[in-house]
Formats: sequence, structure tokens, C-alpha cells
Amino acid sequence: MLVWFVIVYLMIAIGIGLYAATKVHNARDYVVAGRALPLYMVTATVFATWFGSETVLGTSATFLQEGLHGIIADPFGASLCLIFAGLFFARKLYRMNLLTIGDYYRLRYSRTVEVVTSMAIVISYLGWVSAQITASGLVFSLISNQQISLHEGMLLGSAIVLVYTIFGGMWSIALHDFLQMNVILVGMLYIGYIISGDAGGLMHVVHHASLEGKFNFWPQPTASGILGFLGAWVTMMLGSIPQQDVFQRIMSAKNENVAVQGSVLGGVMYFLFAFVPITLGYSATLIDPSMVNGLIGSHPQHILPELILNHTPVFAQIMFFGALLSSILSTASATLLAPSITFTENVIKPLIGNWGERHLLLVMRGIVVLFAALVALYALSTNSSIFNMVENAYKVTLVAAFVPLAAGLYWKRANNQGAILAIVAGSASWIWLEVHNPAGTWPPQLFGLVMSAAGMIIGSLLPDFLPKPRQEHLHTT
Repeated sequence: MLVWFVIVYLMIAIGIGLYAATKVHNARDYVVAGRALPLYMVTATVFATWFGSETVLGTSATFLQEGLHGIIADPFGASLCLIFAGLFFARKLYRMNLLTIGDYYRLRYSRTVEVVTSMAIVISYLGWVSAQITASGLVFSLISNQQISLHEGMLLGSAIVLVYTIFGGMWSIALHDFLQMNVILVGMLYIGYIISGDAGGLMHVVHHASLEGKFNFWPQPTASGILGFLGAWVTMMLGSIPQQDVFQRIMSAKNENVAVQGSVLGGVMYFLFAFVPITLGYSATLIDPSMVNGLIGSHPQHILPELILNHTPVFAQIMFFGALLSSILSTASATLLAPSITFTENVIKPLIGNWGERHLLLVMRGIVVLFAALVALYALSTNSSIFNMVENAYKVTLVAAFVPLAAGLYWKRANNQGAILAIVAGSASWIWLEVHNPAGTWPPQLFGLVMSAAGMIIGSLLPDFLPKPRQEHLHTT
């Protein structure tokens, strides 16, 4: 019954993608859904995109191992990213009427900054999309009782996400996310009620976790403890802001107020509901401690699915895996589309010239296919945990793209020279520390962020020693 439910659910997802394709007539429809989404759909697509496999499987497993201190990046940093993006970036970016976040770097700085930051953004998505593909393989393997191997499940998940993303673009994602948000909310709340009841009640679970020290949040009062805490926090809180998926949701709104409200509401909802799988995961230590002890050292992200399969009735399994698949599909589709669009619009399009809307859509869809294949290969070859794949994904945008974006919006003296020095100083210092001293007092990505800010300030205040680029007019609507 569970397998048949999954098959029907996936067929519905593909059907929605094909229907959404009828709404796509040009690149703007494909990328930002014609800038026509109402508040409830913007909120849904923000929430559903971020509530992915790392939230359900990765964060819950990391909490079991490290407590609140280990999940600073997600959900604390991740939810603040969405709230900050709504409060401080959405209105300014929406008024510029751009297609991609890469367009901003070209108009504010230069073609060079556009290409470099766009490539950094594209590279950053490899880990995030791969985490969803890995999770889809795990789900298909578990519900088929290992008749589908992990790698076969990953390939199957890649194919399904590719089919409904390639045709409908952002329209497909928006329609899916509205459906999937409701499945996630209902499914997770129902499972939370069942599992916490089996564990002795929600307050008993919370009290037990408190006694075990799982609610210790703040770092040790040492330099390395404080800097490590800040490094983990800012990685997703700031590194996620200059991302195409965040930008697309802002630009897909029907007006700037909806863009702001949708991002903030989605971030608040994400933070609150992220604690449902965390509670479920910890409940496993009370319901089946032997299973937890057997998996915590080798396959911690298997704990929650195994708990559901072994200790709940079929209907509860359907609700859980329906919610889990919804979270995986919504995040995977969004994170597959975003880098493909960025690469097409900001790297390929200027090289091929004006091919017209029909040919541009064809190129975008071709890049989606290529990126899906690349992600599948990466997912098959890596042994990183789902949580680490997602957390590490944002380091490159933190050190290379955040400072030029924030400074460009809020500091009038920020210029092309400053942006280039920010990218070079941030990226070089981060890579150097990652290679030579990754476990030192300074987290490499935090040091890279500081150096990026220094590069922006110094480069913008010094006399120009780089040729001034031809400036395009940065207009607002």
C-alpha cells in the first residue's frame, strides 16, 4: 500500500509539471512565473523549498548527536536568512525588475563580477541538490525493502525531479510547493502526534532531552568556541541570501509587499516546523533505543525513517513518507532550476547573443538536463552526510557573493574595484585556510567573510587602478 501511494503521488507531481508547462510562454514565465504569484503561493514556495531532506533527516540526526549547538546553521541560520532576505533585500531587489541575481552584479558592478559570482552560485548548489537526491534514494530504498538500491533510488529521484522541473519551470515549482506545503504540514503534525504519544507525550520528550543536555545552545566561552559558533551561524544565515532560489521567490511575487511578507512568513513557518522532525528523531531514543544506538554512529539519517517503518501503522507511514517526499521534491526542483537558470542567463546568454525567447527556453531546459546529470554523479560519488552537504554548500557564496550584494545595495561608494577585491580576498583566504588549517581557531568561511568585507572597503576607497567598466543603467520599477 505504501509503495502504491508513492507511485500515485509521483504521477500527480509529474502531471502538475506538465500542466504548468502550458503557462510558460517566455523566459520570464519560466524563471519568475511571470511575477504573478499571490502571498499564499510565495509563502508556500519559500517554506517548501527550504523544508527539505536536510530538515527532516539531516537536522534531526545532527540534533541527536550534538544537540541544539550542532544545528546552529539549520534551522536557526536558515530561517534567519529568509527573514533577513525579506526585511532587508526583497524590496530593493524587486524594484530592479531583474531576471536573475547575477543580473544585479552586472548592472551594479561589471560583467566580470557577474560571471564570477554566478559561477560561485552555480557551484554552491551542487551540495544542496545532491543532498535531496541522496535522500530520495534513501526513501525509495527503504519503502521498497531494499529491492531498489540506494544508487538506483538516487537515479530514479533525479529522473522524476528532472521531468516536472524541465517543462514548467518556476510555475511548476510554485504549484507543486503549494500542494507540498500542505502535505508537509498535515503529515508532520500527524506523525508528531503519533510518535510523541508513543514516547510518553511531548513534555516528557522535551524534559528527557533537557536532562540529556540537548538544549545547550551557546558556545564555550573561548575564542575558538565563539568563532566556531559564529562561523556555523553565518554560513547559512548570510551565505544563502545571494542565491538564485531566494531571489526567484522574491521576484515571482505579484508586488514588492508580497515579496517581503512571503519571505518573512516562509522563514517563520520554516523555523517553527523544523522542530517537528527534531522532536520525532529524539523520540526514537525513548521508543527504540537499541535501534538508535545501532545507527547513530554509522547511518544517523536512517533513524527517523526506520522508526516510522517499524513502529507506526501503514497510514502513519503514508503520511510521513508523503511529507518527506514532498519536502525532497520541492527542494530538489527549486535547487535544480536555480543554478541552471543562473548559468544560462549570466554565463551562456551573453556569449550566444539574442537567440529569441523560444531558443533561450530551449537552452535553459538543456542546461537543466546537464546540471541534473552532474548532480546525480556528484551525489553518487560523495559520502558526506545530508546535513553537511547542505551546510557546506553556502560557504562559497558567503565568501564570494554576499559582501558585493549587501555593499552594493547599502553603500553608495561600493564599486567594481571593491567588488573584485572582495571576491578575491574572500575566496583566496577561505580556500587557503580550508587547505592548510581547517580546524583552526578561525573557521575558514568566517575568516573569508571578514577578508571579503575588508577587500570591499579597501578597494572602494582606494584610487581606481582597474579599468572602469561600461556601466549599464540600474533602473527600478
